[in-house]
Amino acid sequence: MAKTDLYEAPDYYLLDELLTDEHKLIRSSVRDWVKKELSPIIEDYAQKAEFPSQLLKGLAEIGAFGPTIPVEYGGAGLDYMSYGIIMQELERGDSGIRSTASVQGSLVMYPIYAYGSEEQRKKYLPKLATGELMGCFGLTEPDHGSNPGGMTTNIKDAGDHYILNGAKMWISNSPFADIAVVWAKDEEGKIRGLIVERGMEGFTTPTTHNKWSLRASATGELVFDHVKVPKENLLPNVAGIKGPLGCLNQARYGIAWGALGAAMDCYDTALRYTKEREQFGRPIAGFQLQQKKLAEMITEITKGQLLVWRLGTLKNENRATPAQISMAKRNSVETAITIAREARQMLGGMGITGEYPIMRHMMNLESVITYEGTHDIHLLITGMDITGLDAFK
Repeated sequence: MAKTDLYEAPDYYLLDELLTDEHKLIRSSVRDWVKKELSPIIEDYAQKAEFPSQLLKGLAEIGAFGPTIPVEYGGAGLDYMSYGIIMQELERGDSGIRSTASVQGSLVMYPIYAYGSEEQRKKYLPKLATGELMGCFGLTEPDHGSNPGGMTTNIKDAGDHYILNGAKMWISNSPFADIAVVWAKDEEGKIRGLIVERGMEGFTTPTTHNKWSLRASATGELVFDHVKVPKENLLPNVAGIKGPLGCLNQARYGIAWGALGAAMDCYDTALRYTKEREQFGRPIAGFQLQQKKLAEMITEITKGQLLVWRLGTLKNENRATPAQISMAKRNSVETAITIAREARQMLGGMGITGEYPIMRHMMNLESVITYEGTHDIHLLITGMDITGLDAFK
């Protein structure tokens, strides 16, 4: 039987005072939805390694799909602080569910809005916003992860259409996606974006099985075997690696907020458990080593909250740099994974069970620390930014 979600968000430095009433209203609506719709079922779906597709309609209704996309294209027209808050609340529930929303908004809707034609925007964005269409993002390849510029997926001009060949892997949403925003090299070696639709001959999306992480998220491949893609499906307003990297900046920003949500859930669970669990005649929260862990958790969470709040302010002013976003993504995920591991130990044996969310968060975060720029790659991005020297080559 599903346990009641008792989550209370930590706010040690009274950061709520920095949020608008609209921000808090958005957070409240998403938090209520997570408590009512997601928390009661997520452990079962994670155990079954199954994506709860019935949640898609609700995710659309709470504005989780493309919240910053203008209203005229079906989005909510919200600011980046709101987007971050939504991702934080969703990942507090589960990283895989946040991934579903993050991909839809940052990696599918954003490139169509930013790089697409007006016809493409009107055709796809409203349906993506309502969840009538679901999308995925094809960048990572079997042999090219941290170096996307080395991709071998390619398009060749065939008159009124392109012929697309290649493969992508580790693609969230791919098993059920209606469209894929795919990055491929043209005959000049230039990276271009295309919208590939399910049903195009030669386009398949095999599911990735046997995952120990993001088990409630649908992951798969994209395989292109001489797929005919109409020329009107090419994203006309970008060429080169800056296209996919621009999308990743959007998604990484959401992860910076989202991973903190997972950290906050683990901290809240550990705090409540240790105040209730008794050993040697007293609650274990009264012992020095437990208090040390809790104090370090809330300190790191508070530092992370301040970091993403400032980043959100810069993003709203269109001043956030890719390197600043990298720093926040890396810091938030490292904070979350460390807190998850500490919290698991504080719960003892109960920490590995589905009675509590900690082990699920821990396993999920092992993917989050790798995707959309690995932990080490983000470190080198910061290093390059502060030294001016490129350590990648």
